[in-house]
Amino acid sequence: MTETTSAPKPERVDAREFPDALAEHGFVLVDFYTKGCTLCRSVEPVLGSVDRATGVPMLLVNPKDDPSLVAEHDVRSVPTLALFRDGEEVGRVADGFVSAERLVEFVESNR
Repeated sequence: MTETTSAPKPERVDAREFPDALAEHGFVLVDFYTKGCTLCRSVEPVLGSVDRATGVPMLLVNPKDDPSLVAEHDVRSVPTLALFRDGEEVGRVADGFVSAERLVEFVESNR
């Protein structure tokens, strides 16, 4: 019998929870997304694979919940994937759909 392991699920947090979630994780990949965004939906399943490959937790944040997040984190398009270390952004990808391989490389190069 072959055992299958499902990929870890990214944690959805709202704007109010976001600062605490960043503080809780020393190193975390954040997906700034919006509901109804086709590219955002296509990236979400990739995040579980990246989490499994890197062990880095993932947060999903909808900046439309709090417009101050858009300005504070300079979110100009979605999906925007940003790496944070100790609450500070250390890297960003905002190129639409990103493959798991590219995201793993991005995460590992910014550790």
